Order: sequence, then structure tokens, then C-alpha cells
Amino acid sequence: MQIGMIGLGRMGANMVRRLTRGGHTCVVTDLDATSVDALDALDGVEGAHSLDAFVASLERPRVAWLMVPAGAVDETLSRLTPLLDAGDIVIDGGNSMWADDIRREAALRARGVRYLDVGVSGGIRGLDRGYCLMIGGDGEAARHLEPAFATLAPGVDGAPRSPGRSGEASTAEQGYLHCGPSGAGHFVKMIHNGIEYGLMAAYAEGLNILAHANAGAADAPVDANTTPLAQPERYRYDFDIASVTELWRRGSVIPSWLLDLAAASLQRDGDLGTFEGRVADSGEGRWAVEAAVDTGTPVPVLSAALFSRFSSRGQADFSNRVLSAMRAEFGGHAEAPPSA
Repeated sequence: MQIGMIGLGRMGANMVRRLTRGGHTCVVTDLDATSVDALDALDGVEGAHSLDAFVASLERPRVAWLMVPAGAVDETLSRLTPLLDAGDIVIDGGNSMWADDIRREAALRARGVRYLDVGVSGGIRGLDRGYCLMIGGDGEAARHLEPAFATLAPGVDGAPRSPGRSGEASTAEQGYLHCGPSGAGHFVKMIHNGIEYGLMAAYAEGLNILAHANAGAADAPVDANTTPLAQPERYRYDFDIASVTELWRRGSVIPSWLLDLAAASLQRDGDLGTFEGRVADSGEGRWAVEAAVDTGTPVPVLSAALFSRFSSRGQADFSNRVLSAMRAEFGGHAEAPPSA
């Protein structure tokens, strides 16, 4: 089938490549003309340098798949929607907030245009590994697009079948699932990414303890500001953290693709000195915590992981200065010098 792709960044371009490898054809457009031209050179891809040309090249019912930042979706739709006809299908495959999907679906439905929200997980490795697709919105439109979803997804061989499952594989086992009405796909993807925050934080914090397990070998200052290490002989381990992560990948109860990626990074750069440790959040973790508050659902791990990301970007600096100021005022405590 033919798919139109708007947005040819890290995800969109590779999704086009995977679709065409699977026998589909694509019409592509992007604000960056060089990205369009690079894909236009591939078999099965037609490049378009304007939305008008993009829409004119699509067969009806047109399928326009947006892979643009969440903040650019409304502006893109404002230019795209007047060019579409009743029966056409718009897909938002970015990381939009589910509440925005409900609003957008209603506006497009009033024009007869069908809308799907599709949470896409797989990152830059999805070209070869496949993409996990979490789909919300019009069920008929979702069924129409099943050939494309099946091509993008990893397939049933992407993971061992769960005990008790037999017979024909469900779409979930193939790596795509119609999760419910409008917003359901992005809601499930939001929770997926919130869990991702927590998993990443757990690995990072555990490895950080290993990195500081030689604290007993350091010369510790003796002053009123420093908690003494009572038994320094307990903390004189110089762990090879890259080897530990490699070890955990085999036979332990905490293997995952995230651990695989951490192990690969540590093998290349043992102290990760090429990174400064400022960790971004694209919104899904925040929205997951907001949804938890709205529904009265306790999420201490997910919320702590989100706040840790804020701290990593220096957003706790002022509060830490307040702490230092208060200690100086009530006890005359000078700030400790930065640790090595």
C-alpha cells in the first residue's frame, strides 16, 4: 500500500525505508529538502517539496503519517487538513499528549477525515529490529492500515511467545495493537515511556553505587561538615562496570535492551566522559505523572525518575543554594569543595 510520510528525522526516514523494504510505496516530505532528496533516490519513494505536491501524489483514500515533534503537529495539521478529502486518514506517530488526540480527532471527524494516534517505539534501531506500534482511534482506519503496521512491527519472532499462547499470533504478538478509541495509542505510549524513565533510572543509580564503591580508598577530610565513613575497609572495590553490565546480560533476572545499550556504551567509553549528564524529557513522563495524580494512582518510581531528570539539567541548583545558605546561617558551615 502507499503511505505518505511527513517528517524525515531519525524515526520517519527509517520507517520509510522499512516500509519500502516490505514492498510498500511512500510519498515523503520534510522542511529539509536534502532529507527529501535523499529518500527520493530510493526505489519506491517519491519526494515532494511542498504539502500541495505531497497530497497531490497520494492515492485515495490518502494516508498522511506525521512524524514531527509534538509541538509542530497542530501547525502541520493546519496546513495539511484543507488539502484532504473525506475518507482520508491522518496518523500522528509522534509523542503527542493523548488529550490533544481527542481534540484533533473531533476536528478532523467534522471534515470527514479519519485520525489515528500511533505511539511508536523502537528508536534509531527500529529499521532492523522493527517498531512497537500502539494504535488509537478509528477502528476501520486501523484495519485498513494493517498491512503497513505489520511491515513496520517486529513480527512474532521479535520475542518468544508467552506461555499459554498458541495458534495464530495476535497483532500484539506481532508488535502492533489497536488499543482503543482516540488517544488510547498515545496514552499507552506515554505509560511505556514513563516506565522507560524508571528502568533507566534504576540502572543508572545502581551503576552509580558501583562507581562509588571505592570510597574507602580515598582520603576523607575530618571536619564538621563531612559524615565520616565508619568502616572504609568495606568500600575498597574498583569495579569494572563495563564487565559487570556484560555479566548481567547473561543469566541474570535484570536483562533488557536498555542494559544491552548501556553495556555497549560503557565498552566504548568506560567513564562515559563524552556525556555531561543533562537528561532531557520530551513530555511523556510528565503526562504520565499528571495522569497518575488525576486518577489517584501512586507512581513513586516514575515520579522520582522524572524529577531526577529535572535535577540533571541544573533545575535543582537554586534549591541547593538555599540549603547551603541556611546551613551557613544557622551553623556557620562553609560549602564543601566539589568532589573529584
